[in-house]
Amino acid sequence: MKHSVEIDLDGRKLTLETGRLAKQAHGSVMVTSGDTVLLCSACSNAKPKVGAAFFPLTVDYREYTYAAGRIPGGYLKREGRPSDREILTSRLIDRPIRPLFPEGYSCETQVISMVLSAAPDTDPATMAITGAAAALAISDIPFEHVLAGLRVAVVDGQFIPYPSYEQQKNSKLNIVVAGTESGIVMVEAGANEATEDEVLAAIDYGHECCKKIIAGIRQLMALAGKKKRVFTPVERNAAIYAKVEALVRERLADALDTKKYGKTESYAKVDALEAEAQALFTEDAEKLEAHICFESLREKIFRHEMLELRQRPDRRAMNEIRPISIEVGVLPRVHGSALFTRGETQALVTTTLGTKEDEQRMETLNLQETSKRLMMHYNFPPFSVGEVGFMRGPGRREVGHGALAERSISAVIPGNGDFPYTLRIVSDILESNGSSSMATVCGASLSMMDAGVKTKAPVAGIAMGLVKEGDKYAILTDIAAAEDHYGAMDFKVAGTRSGITGLQMDIKVPNVSTSIMKEALAQANEARMFLLDKMEAALPEPRSEMSPYAPRIYTLTVPTDKIREIIGPGGKVIRGIIEQTGVKIDVHDDGTVNIFAVDGDSAKRAIQMVTDIAAVAEIGKTYLGTVVRIAEFGAFVEIFPGTDGLLHISEISENRVNEVRDELNEGDQILVKVLAQEGNRIKLSRKAVLREQREKLKGGAGEGAPSDQPAEKQAERTPSSDRGPRPDRGPRPDRGDRGDRGPRRDRRR
Repeated sequence: MKHSVEIDLDGRKLTLETGRLAKQAHGSVMVTSGDTVLLCSACSNAKPKVGAAFFPLTVDYREYTYAAGRIPGGYLKREGRPSDREILTSRLIDRPIRPLFPEGYSCETQVISMVLSAAPDTDPATMAITGAAAALAISDIPFEHVLAGLRVAVVDGQFIPYPSYEQQKNSKLNIVVAGTESGIVMVEAGANEATEDEVLAAIDYGHECCKKIIAGIRQLMALAGKKKRVFTPVERNAAIYAKVEALVRERLADALDTKKYGKTESYAKVDALEAEAQALFTEDAEKLEAHICFESLREKIFRHEMLELRQRPDRRAMNEIRPISIEVGVLPRVHGSALFTRGETQALVTTTLGTKEDEQRMETLNLQETSKRLMMHYNFPPFSVGEVGFMRGPGRREVGHGALAERSISAVIPGNGDFPYTLRIVSDILESNGSSSMATVCGASLSMMDAGVKTKAPVAGIAMGLVKEGDKYAILTDIAAAEDHYGAMDFKVAGTRSGITGLQMDIKVPNVSTSIMKEALAQANEARMFLLDKMEAALPEPRSEMSPYAPRIYTLTVPTDKIREIIGPGGKVIRGIIEQTGVKIDVHDDGTVNIFAVDGDSAKRAIQMVTDIAAVAEIGKTYLGTVVRIAEFGAFVEIFPGTDGLLHISEISENRVNEVRDELNEGDQILVKVLAQEGNRIKLSRKAVLREQREKLKGGAGEGAPSDQPAEKQAERTPSSDRGPRPDRGPRPDRGDRGDRGPRRDRRR
C-alpha cells in the first residue's frame, strides 16, 4: 500500500513516499522535491558475515543521465564507474549512518540511492541522506536511530535549506548537517572565511530542520514501518577476557606510550602482546575471541588514561600540536613545492600551473558542461604506514580527502581575471600517523605560494578529536591515528586568520552537544593561529617571481569582430601561430586573448602576430603596407595581416597617374595614410605621405634631412615573414580574380 508524508522546511516541500516502488527491498523510500526524485533502498542479509573484521556496509549513490533527459557520452553510451561527485555523495550517506548501527552487527548491508528525475536547479545529493535514513527507519533492519540530513546555504544572511546550485554558488557558507533528534552526527562545509559563530548558527539551524524531517519519517514509520529484527550482540567471554587482561594489561599500557617508543615500535610491541595473548588458546574460535577481548582492553586503557589520568598516548597536553617542520621549494623542476611534517605525518605537496586547455571538463546532472581550474589530488601510498599494497587508482578515502582539501583552499584562489591559470595540486602522503588531510591543506597553501600564486591568505588545517564517556569528555588538538580510531569525534577545521574555509566532522555517538562543538571550534582556532605563525615564518608571502619552468601568461584585448580572423577557418590561423612559436593561446568571447609561454621571445612573436591580425586601422595614421593587387582604378594595399585598403589611382602620387603599374607592382612596400573608413572599406593615400615628406625636407639638412634610402625603406616594421600566417580569405567577389580577367592592356582595348 502506498503511503506518503510531506515536510515543509521554510517553503521547501519534501515528500517521502513508500509502498509503490522497490517493494521487495527491506526498506525503500522515494524522496521528491519539485521535479527531483530519488529512490533510496536498504537491504541487509539475515546471517552475519563469518570472520567480518568490521561492519560490512556498502553505500552507493548514482546519478543516471536519463534523469536529466540526456544520453551518456562515450562509446558505450551507458553509465560507467562512479564519478567523483557520486563517490563523495556516497561518503556523505555512509558517514552518518555507519556509526549508528548496533555494535557487533555484522550482516552485510547495502544502501542504494538512485536519482530518477533531476530538475536543473535542485541538488539531489543531500536528499539522498534523508532518503537512505528513511529507508533504514521503515525497514526491519536493526537500525534504531532516526536520522536526517540536508544542505544549508547562507545567502544575504538568510539560511536556505536544500539550496539550488545558484544559491550554493552565491553562499558565504555551504554546509551539510546530518543528525538525530538528540544531536549532530556529521557536518561538512565549505566557506568563504566564515566565523565560528556563523558556522555554529548554521549547524543549529540545520539541526532544527533535521528534527522536522525526523518527525515526518516517524509519521511514515507509523504508517508503513516494519517490525525490527531481534539482534542480540554477542557477549564477551568473561573468562577469556580475564586471562588476556591478567597477562598483558600492565605491559599493554606501557606499549601504548608512543612518546616512549614512537608509533612504529609501539605498534610492534602491541602486536607482539596480542600474539602472546592468543597463544594462550588453541581453538580458532577462542583465538578470535581473544583478539576481540584484546582490542576491548586496549580501548579501555585508552579511555581510562584519557578521561581519568588526563594523558594522551604520546603524553602531549590536550591542546598541544606535534613538532612541525616546513620546507618550501624542495623540488627544482616543479612550479611550486612544500614538504609539511607534523609529528609522524608528512605530506609532499606540489603545485603545477597550466592553461585553460588543462581545465578539467565535467558533465553535470543539471544539464551543464562545466570546467574546474583548481584540481586537488590526494595520494596515500602503502609505504606511508610501513605496509605493502597495490598501487591502484584513488579509492573513496583518497577522493574524499582531496575534496576536503580542495574545498578548504578554493576560497583564497585569485580570480580568473587576475590569475588566468589552471592549478593542479598533488599531495603525496609520505608518512601517516593521523591528520594527513589537514597536512595536505597546509602543504597545498605553501606550495601555491612557492609557485607564485597570489593567494588571498595562507590556509592552515587542524584535526580535532573527542573522547567521551557519560558526562566526562576530553577535546584533543591534532589527533594521532589511535586517538582518531578510539575517539568519539573526528573534527577537521581549515581556514585563514579571518575565518573558516573548510570543515568536516564525523561523530560516532549521537549526543554531542552544541556547547562541546563550540569548545572544539575555539580550541581549533587557537591551533590554526599557531600553524599559520609557523607557515608564515617559513614563507611570509607568495613568491614575487614564478618558477622559470612555469608558463607565463600575457593578456591582450582585441575587438570581438577580430576573433574570427585570429582563429581562422577551422582554427588554421591560430594553429599556425602555435606551431611557429610553441605557445598556447586561449581566445575568449569577450575579446580577451591569453598567451601562455615559457620562452619570452616566443611570447613576443606570438603577441606581435596576434596584434597584427587584430589591428584596427586608425584614421590619420601612416602604415607601411604591401601592394597585394592592382586594379584599373587603384591598388589594394595590405596594411596588416588580413586587413587591406584601397589606394585610389588619384591618391598614388602628387602627379597625375595614367596607369597604376607605372607607379606600383604587386609586392611593393609603400607608406600609406588612412584617410577614412566606411564599414569594412578603408581609404588610403600615398599622396598625403609624399606631401608630408616633401614639406619635412624643406626644413633643411637637420633632423629631417633626406636619407640615401627610399622613404618606404626608412619606416620600421615587422617583416612580413614574422607576422604569422595570413587568414585564408578566399576569392574577393566584389573585386574579381585577376587570374580570370586576362592581361590589363587587352581589357582596355
